[in-house]
Amino acid sequence: MQVELNNIRWYDRLWAALIFFTRLPFYRLHQPPVESYQAVVEYWPLTGWLTGGLMAATLWVASMYLPYMMAILLAIIVRLLVTGALHEDGLADFLDGFGGGGSDRERILSIMKDSHIGTFGVLGLILYEMLLFVTLCSMTPRMAALSILVATPYARMLTAQLVMMMPYARREEEAKAKMIYRKMDWRAGIGLAIQGLLPMVAFLWWTGIDWEMVIFIPCIVMYFLYLLIWNRLRGYTGDCCGAVCLIVELTTLLAICVARV
Repeated sequence: MQVELNNIRWYDRLWAALIFFTRLPFYRLHQPPVESYQAVVEYWPLTGWLTGGLMAATLWVASMYLPYMMAILLAIIVRLLVTGALHEDGLADFLDGFGGGGSDRERILSIMKDSHIGTFGVLGLILYEMLLFVTLCSMTPRMAALSILVATPYARMLTAQLVMMMPYARREEEAKAKMIYRKMDWRAGIGLAIQGLLPMVAFLWWTGIDWEMVIFIPCIVMYFLYLLIWNRLRGYTGDCCGAVCLIVELTTLLAICVARV
C-alpha cells in the first residue's frame, strides 16, 4: 500500500484534502483515487489557507458594512458552512468521550463513535464559540482577519503531528471514514511545515509582536493534549485531531491577543 500511495500524484492528494476538509464542490471537478484520502493530512494546513481565508475575508468585508460583532458572527457561520462543522463535531465527540468515559479506553472510544451529542459536548461547543467570539472582538478587524489567516494553518500543522507521534486508536474498519491517515515521510513533513509556518513567519515579521509566545504556547498546549490522548487511548482518532485542531487554533488567537498587550 505504501508503494501505491507514493505513486499517487501530489495534486490527487491535494484534491482529496480539499474534498475531505471542506464542503465546497471540488468533487465535481475531479475525483482522486480512494487511496489519496489516506494522505489528506499532508495538505491539511493548505486547506486551512482556504477555509481561514474565506473566514477572514468575510470578517474583513462584513466589518465595513455591518456592526463588528455581527461581522464576526457571520465569519464564524461561513467557516461552519465551508467546513461542514467537521472539526466542531470532533471537538464535541472528544469532550463527550473524555468527559464521560473516565479512564476506560473502550468506553471513551464507544462514546466518541456515538453520533449523539452529550452534555460535555454541548457545553464545550458553547464555551469554545464564546471564547472564539470574544477573542476576535478584542482585536481590530484587520488584526482579527490576519490572525485567522495565521492561526488556521498553524494549528493544523501542529495537530498533524498526532499522526506521526502515535498510532490510530481503532482498527481501520472501525474508523468513521473507513480509512486511517498514513504517516508522512520527510518530504511531506517539510511541505507540512512550510504550509503552517509561512503565514506565521510573515505575520510575526510584519507585526513585530512577541514571537516566542505566539509560537510556543500553542505547541505546549498541543503537547499536553497529546499526553492526555496517549494516556487514555494510546492512539489518536479523527475526533481527537479535530478537537486538538480547534483548541490549538483558539490558543494561537489568544496568544496573539496577549502578545499585543
